[in-house]
Amino acid sequence: MQVVLLERVEKLGQMGDVVTVKDGFARNFLLPKKKALRATTTNLESFKARRAQLEASNLERRKDAEAVAEKMEGARVVILRQAGESDHLYGSVSPRDIADALKEAGYTVERNQVDLDRPIKTTGRHEIRVFLHPEVAITVAVVVARSEADASNMDRKPEAAAAEDMFESEELARHATDDLAEDEAEEDE
Repeated sequence: MQVVLLERVEKLGQMGDVVTVKDGFARNFLLPKKKALRATTTNLESFKARRAQLEASNLERRKDAEAVAEKMEGARVVILRQAGESDHLYGSVSPRDIADALKEAGYTVERNQVDLDRPIKTTGRHEIRVFLHPEVAITVAVVVARSEADASNMDRKPEAAAAEDMFESEELARHATDDLAEDEAEEDE
């Protein structure tokens, strides 16, 4: 089926492009979501008449989305879930969970804006794309952990964690040496 796109659709085309898509994709996604019109002569003429208005409203929505993207830059949300010893979750984290966490953090995001190919099933830090507009996407850090303490440990950089562990082991070794020296001093008396 040939359709004319009313907005940019990823991996398909820009506004105004006439593209050929499968009938099911057009009937079930593009047409109901008002992302495209059937490419009939009447619809093409109607689109050409409304094109300037559509481009102006698209530009305005894009500017709003870019402003929100600047505020969301570096956004991080923590989602607490129960997990087994192998860090495998007893369930999963879905786009709805991520959207709810972002709403709690003060951002207005719908679950259909969260680009998640498959549910998250392990603990850790995950980089997730959020589409604020068809032309504006941002990456959000989603930390899935068992507790807040685990979440803060996951955000530490590996070098910092290794340095901290090395410092702790050196400190433990120093304390063990001091304790051993004190024990030898007591035995000498």
